[in-house]
Amino acid sequence: MAGKKQTIRARSSQSSLFQETPAAEPTRTVAKPADRKGPARRRPARAKPREDAQSMAARQRDISVSEFFTKNRHLLGFDNPQKALLTAIKEAVDNSLDACEEAGILPDLIIDIAEISESRYRITVQDNGPGIVKGQIPKIFGKLLYGSKFHRLKQQRGQQGIGISAAGMYAQLTTGQPIRILSRTGKKQPAHRFEISLDTVKNAPVILKDDTIEWEMDHGTRVTMELEAVYKKGRRSVDGYVQQTAMANPHVEITYSTPKDEPLIYERVTDDLPVESSEIQPHPYGIELGILMRMLKETKARTVKSALMTDFSRVSNTVAHQICDAAGIRPDAMAKRLSTSQVEMLFQAIPKVKIMAPPTACLSPIGEELLLRGLEARIDADFYTTVARPPAVYRGNPFQIEVGLAYGGKLESEELGEVYRFANRVPLQYQQSACAVTKSVIATDWKKYGLAQARSALPAGPVVIMVHMASVWVPFTSESKEAVASYPEITKEIRLALMEAGRRLGSFVRQRKKAMDEARKHAYITKYIPHIGDALKDILGLTQKKRDQTVETLKGILESSRKV
Repeated sequence: MAGKKQTIRARSSQSSLFQETPAAEPTRTVAKPADRKGPARRRPARAKPREDAQSMAARQRDISVSEFFTKNRHLLGFDNPQKALLTAIKEAVDNSLDACEEAGILPDLIIDIAEISESRYRITVQDNGPGIVKGQIPKIFGKLLYGSKFHRLKQQRGQQGIGISAAGMYAQLTTGQPIRILSRTGKKQPAHRFEISLDTVKNAPVILKDDTIEWEMDHGTRVTMELEAVYKKGRRSVDGYVQQTAMANPHVEITYSTPKDEPLIYERVTDDLPVESSEIQPHPYGIELGILMRMLKETKARTVKSALMTDFSRVSNTVAHQICDAAGIRPDAMAKRLSTSQVEMLFQAIPKVKIMAPPTACLSPIGEELLLRGLEARIDADFYTTVARPPAVYRGNPFQIEVGLAYGGKLESEELGEVYRFANRVPLQYQQSACAVTKSVIATDWKKYGLAQARSALPAGPVVIMVHMASVWVPFTSESKEAVASYPEITKEIRLALMEAGRRLGSFVRQRKKAMDEARKHAYITKYIPHIGDALKDILGLTQKKRDQTVETLKGILESSRKV
């Protein structure tokens, strides 16, 4: 039929095809079944045998800590090239400063960043510390979770024994190059040079080179590694880290070299080393049941009473008897023979007894005076103040909060204020929003103290807020040590210190505003005094000399009224 489309339908005994085309268009050729080669018939697949206990057990094996962190390096702060550069330098600097201070040496650090290619850098950190014994060098730099700090309750920068070996592991993963160490323990001792790689399966060092060379340093250590990285300026950069390190460690001199600028020297502000912290025993209030069970099994003391007195701090003879009485356990009972239920009763009895807070000789805070000098040396401002809170305790661990504040000067007035976070004198550059310090700063009402502040935001204006936590064990939120956990005791102390600094800032802001208002009024009146003199001359017919005397008298009255 005209104007209508016809349908061509092809059929076969094996298959059928349905195709619709307009009658006016050329007819499409349809292949015959004989011309096609269909897929060959497949045999039904056999069902995969299910796993059993023996086959699953055959695949199980130990996982070394280095193998774990190789796959999870973001946990250690190596999740991007820019952050990796900062983390590697920070770990080397932490080790250098701890070693120098423990040996009673004023630290002189050299930090050098050299660009090898677009995304490859060589970093070197050198110190004048006591050096490292030859036999310890491979383990310190080529084995994760190896160190002397984990089991000691005293303030120190390192905690887990992961940092510098993890930096070497990252360098090895990204460039294939080993970490290079040069160390000397004394003028009469040889300087040992090592090249070390890390066997991640065994978590063991592999020594590639071990020899002795001449070195101009009488003692010290130099660490060099090549890694995939990005060097940038700005916030959370290595530049900011070095500046803040000099601020929190006024006894350190740092020579800092980068690929883009001339070497920068941060001179030390004081020749006095920080007060040496001393190691303490754990406090009973911070102990957990499993730890208490292990300590009683491993104690060298014979009785429960002597174990409590020797293995814990602030437990006197009287306190030990009170704990035993509250637990219903004889003080002279054998410590290693206590049953699980008896240890649990002892654990539950500890909070019922009043025990003195742990000693604070284990802390080494910066101090208000040195903190103030560090702020004045590194930040150009009009107002500075520092606050040091008395030591406090969380989970049985002593800690102390210090706050420094700088305002005005050349600080940016149109941006949000800067918050510098420190833990045991180490700057924290990342995870700012997750940190107890930042949360405490935001929770403080800065409008009371003359600063603008939006809801749930940092204060705005030309201000730098520095918060330092000194503790025997800083509760970091992750292994990368970038943010402090928000324990109620910690946030309370931070806020109290911030409010004290804020009150001092508010007083300064009000006084300066008052002075500015007075200066503006003074300038306004001074501007019109000559006109008043001219008017008096015309009205009273004064001579020019008398008019000038009247103007001077009015100026004198204005100045005397300002002084009053």
